[in-house]
Amino acid sequence: MNRHLWVCLGLCFGWTALVAAAELPKRFNVLMIAVDDLRPQLGCYGDRFVQSPHIDRLAARGLVFDRAYCQVALCSPSRIALLSGLRPDTTGIFEIGPTLRSRAPNVVTLPQLFRLNGYFARSLGKVYHVGIDDPDSWSVPSWHSKKPRYGPEGQAKVRDAYAAMKAAGKTEPERGPEKPFYAGPAFEAPDVDDDDLLDGDTAREAVAALAELARKPETPFFLAVGFANPHVPWVAPKKYWDLYDPDRLTLPEFRDKPQDAPAFAAVSGSDFYWYGNVPKDRVITPEFGRQCLHGYLAAISYVDALVGRLLAALQKNQLAENTIVIFWGDHGYYMGEHGWWGGKHNNYEGATRAPLIISVPGQKNAGKHSAALIEFMDIYPTLAELCGLKCPEQVAGVSFAPLLDDPARPWKAMAISQYRKSKYVGTAIRTDRYRYVEWVDAQGNVGGVELYDYQTDPQERRNWAATADPALLDQLQKQLRGGWQAAKPK
Repeated sequence: MNRHLWVCLGLCFGWTALVAAAELPKRFNVLMIAVDDLRPQLGCYGDRFVQSPHIDRLAARGLVFDRAYCQVALCSPSRIALLSGLRPDTTGIFEIGPTLRSRAPNVVTLPQLFRLNGYFARSLGKVYHVGIDDPDSWSVPSWHSKKPRYGPEGQAKVRDAYAAMKAAGKTEPERGPEKPFYAGPAFEAPDVDDDDLLDGDTAREAVAALAELARKPETPFFLAVGFANPHVPWVAPKKYWDLYDPDRLTLPEFRDKPQDAPAFAAVSGSDFYWYGNVPKDRVITPEFGRQCLHGYLAAISYVDALVGRLLAALQKNQLAENTIVIFWGDHGYYMGEHGWWGGKHNNYEGATRAPLIISVPGQKNAGKHSAALIEFMDIYPTLAELCGLKCPEQVAGVSFAPLLDDPARPWKAMAISQYRKSKYVGTAIRTDRYRYVEWVDAQGNVGGVELYDYQTDPQERRNWAATADPALLDQLQKQLRGGWQAAKPK
């Protein structure tokens, strides 16, 4: 066998990696599947309405994490934290806009670590945020489908809005309800084939990529595939809408904001209300709410079918026995809980908890669940460990590889999420029982404290911070300020 010398010199927050390997053992491939705005509403998470047989099949051969939390409940900051191994209070990235390299120019990202160690690393679809990519992460430029998000009717509405804007001599705004794209509906059920829409085309490209990679078995791969659904607008081919009886769909019972929560904290995003068919008075009737939920579930089932195509491609190309599959949604989502629709944008359970499933060839305990507290920051060191790669010192997470052998073993004491609102950054810790949040301004002044007890109040009906036992608050405050290092499993 030829001897190879792989040398990778990267200065990254004080980390210099020198990788030299002669006759390296064959390493696992990695297929990473990212899904936008997917909360844990899947059959494998116990949902009784959604139809997600293919993701459930992945869960049956992997490990499902019941309590996995993102670091920021917003697309781009969540993905940047996960892929960089840097927490948002390190990069200062809490919003959509800044690129990773503008804040951390020498960082070695998760896919970049694989690329520097001889892997072919490729990105298809929404992995980083669209328009906010990181070229250094990939072996070739990222690929994005040119297919539309909408079906014919939705596309016509958007085209008409753009024509009206141009006729009026206006320029397109970057954001806000006046952007012509939002003339389209929040949900649509076009009678089209899967591949006529953006996500189906992404799956098609991924299936082709897997076939090509299988022809080069000497080169391991890190393939990241990102789907846009079920981010609003919820657009799925009609056959997925037909899976559901709208009369059987139920809306959340509790639709009020958390009592006694800081006013600036107890809000979600506004994007949903900008779409063309959403009531402009923002009053979501039960009938309209069920239509929205119908669209959300159809979008999940659409993505599920596409995930099934990727899993089938692994089998067809004889890659399944040597490929780790990791599946995650980038954050939680609200579909009527607390009266919030189609958004996230806060530090509560519904915004920060998201699905996470990993399947490793030959793993023990296939089909089991783990109740361990997991952070998305932990994905980076886990994949590195499973593939025999050394993590850079920058990585602020803990490998959960030991949970594959013992899903019930004692684990982290808390998971941390953050969000910036008003002039404050809120830092939330989720312990086994509690969620404790401190909102602090740039001068270090505390502008609000929240406490939720999931043993007595799982729906977050009330902020108990003002009446809680001072000793409990003191304990949780010390835990928060101890940071992620103090929460590591012993």
